[in-house]
Amino acid sequence: MSDQFLWVIFPYVCMVVFIVGHIFRWRNDQFGWTAKSSEFIEKKQLMIGSLLFHIGIIPVIAGHVAGLGIPKEWTRAVGISDHLYHMGAIWGGGFFGVVTFLGMLILTWRRFAISNVRKLSTASDLIVNSLLLFIVFIGMYSVIGTSVTQPDFDYRDSISIWFRSLLIFRPEAGFMSNVPLAFQLHVLSGFLIFAMWPFTRLVHVWSVPLNYVGRSYIIYRRDTKK
Repeated sequence: MSDQFLWVIFPYVCMVVFIVGHIFRWRNDQFGWTAKSSEFIEKKQLMIGSLLFHIGIIPVIAGHVAGLGIPKEWTRAVGISDHLYHMGAIWGGGFFGVVTFLGMLILTWRRFAISNVRKLSTASDLIVNSLLLFIVFIGMYSVIGTSVTQPDFDYRDSISIWFRSLLIFRPEAGFMSNVPLAFQLHVLSGFLIFAMWPFTRLVHVWSVPLNYVGRSYIIYRRDTKK
C-alpha cells in the first residue's frame, strides 16, 4: 500500500496540483506572477549564483528528459552503448550537477545570510530555495555516489520504465521498490517541488520575455536638434 501511495497516488496528486494550481494562480493573481527580484538589495552573489544555476540546470533538465523518456533500446539502436551512455551520465551529468549545486548553494546562502534579502523573502521563498538545494544535492549524489556503492544499478531499468508508465496512465509501482534510497528521495522531492511550483515565485519560469529582443526603443525625449 505504501508503494502505491508513494509511486502512484503521490505523483499524480502533485501533477494535478501543478496544473490546476497554475490555472488558478493565472486567473487570480497575475500581478503576483513575478520573480520578485531582490537585485536592488544585493547584486554580486545573485549574478554569480544565478549564472551558475542557469548554466547547469538546462543540461541537467535535458539529461533528465533523455534518461527518463528515451528507452535504452533506442540509444542502443543509434550506436550508443550502455557503457558510453553511463559514462556520459556520470561525467556530463556530474559536471553540470556540480555547477547547478554551486549556483543553488550561493543563492540559498544569499537568501538566508544577507539580512535585507531574508527580510524581503517569504516563507515559501526560503522553503523553495532549501528544497531546490536538497533536490540538486541528492540528485548529484544519486548519480555519482550510487555509481560507486551500487555500480550495477541502472535507473533506466527501473525509474525510467516507472516514469513512462505514469505518462501512459498504466503505473507500475513495483519498478521503484528496489531503487536506492537516494534516487527515491530525489524523485519524491522532485514531485513535491512541482506541487509547490504554482504557489511560489517559480511561476516566473513560464514568463520568458521573448518579445524583449524585438521590442522598440522607449523614447523619453526626442532630439529636436536633428
